[in-house]
Amino acid sequence: MKKFFVIGNPIEHSLSPKLHNYWIKSNNLKAVYDKIKLDLSELENLIKEVRGNKINGINVTVPFKNSVIPFLDKLSNEAEKTQSVNTIYLRDGMVIGHNTDIEGFRLAIKHANYDIVGKKILILGAGGVSPSIIVALSHMGAKKIFLSNRTQSKAENLKKTFNEIEVVKWGTMPDFDMIINATSLGLKDDENIPLDYSKISTKKFFYDVIYNPSETNFLRIAKKNGNKIENGKKMFIYQAQASFKIWNSLEPRVDDKVMEFLN
Repeated sequence: MKKFFVIGNPIEHSLSPKLHNYWIKSNNLKAVYDKIKLDLSELENLIKEVRGNKINGINVTVPFKNSVIPFLDKLSNEAEKTQSVNTIYLRDGMVIGHNTDIEGFRLAIKHANYDIVGKKILILGAGGVSPSIIVALSHMGAKKIFLSNRTQSKAENLKKTFNEIEVVKWGTMPDFDMIINATSLGLKDDENIPLDYSKISTKKFFYDVIYNPSETNFLRIAKKNGNKIENGKKMFIYQAQASFKIWNSLEPRVDDKVMEFLN
């Protein structure tokens, strides 16, 4: 029986096991998918399990998307560009790190019926998923990409790789069409992003990579003020679909049943 895992810390919020096990059952595969909460010190031994073919695939979430890289043998072009890995698998004796977040985000925005071309985008957070979003936005024709992070040096470091972005101080508000929360703020009910919503006009697009809870304070306030909102569920589903295809050589269906199943 094949074994798959999602690793992170925290990991309680992850719906990856629910989704992947649904697809496993739907496609009559002999496999199981579970989640593991672990510390950085445990990463190396876990990757050895993949190298020994005892684990058939791993999804990686916060905060290990970058820190797992030194333990891998090879990176895909997408993972190399972003220095962010969310999918791990064994191929020809090598443990490979790949990034399906880029495609997941692109398809999520496409299915949200939002046209990125010519838009000004503000990204909050410079963590693991942010490089993937930057790459996707650039490919999709964004006019301007602003990046803001609580620790500004992390944002400045990203600019060394992605020269097209403009770093702005945390809490400042450049003119934007779309704002993306790529931080972990919102996973807990009492967490808020320090935004002055009174200075933001309506008809903006608020996007949160968080999908559980389905409506963070960031999205709830934005909706109340008359803005378009979208959580990260579709991005989560489409990046998962790409991972599943890599591991099992088949593409699981993404339809209304899947969307409803995760509600």
